[in-house]
Amino acid sequence: MKKVLFTATVDSHIELFHLPFLKYFKDQGYEVHVATNGDLKIPYCDKKIKIPFARSPFKWTNLIAIKLLKELLSKEQYDLIHTHTPMGGVVTRIAAKKTRKKNNTRVIYTAHGLHFYKGAPFLNWLLFYPMEKYLSKYTDDLILINKEDYHLAKKKFYCHHIHYVPGVGLNKEKLNFTMEKKEKEEFRASLGLKKDDFVMIFPAEINHNKNQQWLILTLKDFLAKNENVHLLLPGRDNLNGRISSLVKEIKLEDKVHLLGFRKDIAKLLQISNLALSSSKREGLPVNIMESMYMGLPLVVSNCRGNRDLVEDGKSGYVCSLNDVTVFQEKVEFLYKNPKQCEIFSKANKKKVQPFLLDSILKDMTEIYEGDYDEN
Repeated sequence: MKKVLFTATVDSHIELFHLPFLKYFKDQGYEVHVATNGDLKIPYCDKKIKIPFARSPFKWTNLIAIKLLKELLSKEQYDLIHTHTPMGGVVTRIAAKKTRKKNNTRVIYTAHGLHFYKGAPFLNWLLFYPMEKYLSKYTDDLILINKEDYHLAKKKFYCHHIHYVPGVGLNKEKLNFTMEKKEKEEFRASLGLKKDDFVMIFPAEINHNKNQQWLILTLKDFLAKNENVHLLLPGRDNLNGRISSLVKEIKLEDKVHLLGFRKDIAKLLQISNLALSSSKREGLPVNIMESMYMGLPLVVSNCRGNRDLVEDGKSGYVCSLNDVTVFQEKVEFLYKNPKQCEIFSKANKKKVQPFLLDSILKDMTEIYEGDYDEN
């Protein structure tokens, strides 16, 4: 029986993004193994292996992870390895350098947003660029999920097979439901919202990269002067309450709703009028794709990933983080112009189609089976 190994630093990455691909291999008769630094039981997985991957490249446990993975690869002699996440990809490819040729193992790495990009800190380029370029020698297939990363890899990396695949695939099943008018009103009321309020949403972990502080300060005056405007920020807090303190400091507790980690993002999108993103960088953001599928107009920051999805002036607005005024003006314009919101809504429902899971599964099947044109 053929064997495939999926690796990533943490369980949640596999659980959130790759179960359809594990299922694909099960359906093809493979024995499916998963190696992460976690103990979660993963569906479609025949064997789960705990490897002490660390997200930081400076953690010594990554050396132990390399040693343990070398032993695992030598023992199991996988036909294919698909690795994900930055350090998951680094550790796995280092461990597979020798066994890759010895056991004729094909190694695939998906980069979910390279750490070096236009405008990235110099330290990112200094640390991650040489490492990724070197390891591309030991990668049979390299998959990039946005155009900026793809063009850079094609120009600079050694890997022969370099593919652009637009994301991990949006699963429309969890978004395909309708809330009746009364249900929407009740759900809004449970969040302290009225039925006619204009609701903006940015679903994302609260962290420096997602840049919620910038978003709140940018929209502070707009929120304050319009009684019926609200901002929803669902997401796990990774800034130790700093955003909550900011909201209290500027007296917007009734307008900015920090909702914490939620499992009902689809319902929150259903009761929203406008989706936002203030991210400094993205790979290819699922929250934007979900908003597009639900037909929300968008105002987003001009960063890699966001601009792969949102066409400025046609499906939303793409604004520089350096221009606070323009971002606020675009938000206020959509607040006052429901007809333009409808135009963007229709455009987004159409534009999101290539990013849906069915389309991505087709692309990935061609790569897994080696049925693609030479790069």
